[in-house]
Amino acid sequence: MYVLEPMTQDDVEEVSQVERLCFTNPWPISAYRRELKNPEQNFYLVLRDDPAASYDEPEESDISNGEFGSIGPRPVSRRTRRFTLWPIGRRHASATPPPIIGFAGMWNLYDEAHITTIGVIPELRGRGLGEVLFIALVDEAIRRRVNWVTLEVRVSNVEAQALYAKYGFNVQGRRTRYYSDNNEDAFIMWSQSLKDAEYLRHIEDRRRRLAHRMSFDQTPSSR
Repeated sequence: MYVLEPMTQDDVEEVSQVERLCFTNPWPISAYRRELKNPEQNFYLVLRDDPAASYDEPEESDISNGEFGSIGPRPVSRRTRRFTLWPIGRRHASATPPPIIGFAGMWNLYDEAHITTIGVIPELRGRGLGEVLFIALVDEAIRRRVNWVTLEVRVSNVEAQALYAKYGFNVQGRRTRYYSDNNEDAFIMWSQSLKDAEYLRHIEDRRRRLAHRMSFDQTPSSR
């Protein structure tokens, strides 16, 4: 079972190790430590693989406060405005936390959210985990009442571009030689307005599809 949690200073060393498996130009550890000191403008989370985790029924206040827990599909409450893929739920306490298998983060700049990083260890890619991290960031952007979400993506990373396009992101520009490891260009992609009701319904539909997929991926026979 997979569990989403806010990234803490205690996670930074392990996140840095995971990032080196994911990218050729990882951030320095000091960058994460600095980002985590300003939670009003920055938001970072980790994804853990925890077979012992269990679901807890979410309360309305849990969802509105943007807290995280075990990942699993839940029916939307009549009191809540939107479906949640990760209701509040706690991993089982242990001396050693379950391993981090993914991470993600974004900046909150005025009326927009800028996704800075999403990474999943190579051996677990293709299971929808990157999408789980991505939609968690989009949900947090909605919770923070920003208008748009933006990000950069390598021009060669067509798989990531397809994921973002699935959620209504469009290419709006290009940054030349943006990536320092190989001087590759980056596409600048933007979401549609997070204040648009039809677009929010589209995001909800994609979230439900992902929840359905993850419910099958996390059955005992598939783990």
